[in-house]
Amino acid sequence: MKTMLRLRMSAKDAHYGGELVDGAHMVHLFGDLATELLIMRDGDEGLFAGYEEIKFLAPVYAGDYIEVVGEIIKEGNSSRKMKFEARKVVVSRKDISASAADVLEEPIVVCTAIGTCVTPKDCQRK
Repeated sequence: MKTMLRLRMSAKDAHYGGELVDGAHMVHLFGDLATELLIMRDGDEGLFAGYEEIKFLAPVYAGDYIEVVGEIIKEGNSSRKMKFEARKVVVSRKDISASAADVLEEPIVVCTAIGTCVTPKDCQRK
């Protein structure tokens, strides 16, 4: 079971100088994917129990487009182990003009994670 979202990082997403987006923003997006996956699988939002691993691999800036994918890779009675990947697919080119951007031929993986969520048995509807 997989899901995906794609969105543009805006100036309000920038947290640091140079319009750098906080890495925690990618983790927030992973949480949104986890919620959707649990709704698809169990008919309930469930709860995030924790991350085993998070890797920040490349910077993200305001104006970049990020594609985030998540999938359930292992299931227990109530636990769902998931893996996540965030990729930069469009890069802002403010060096050319304020509105220039390039579609990347090869996406750049900016963050990966593995985490586990739980949907209590009495909340599972599927």
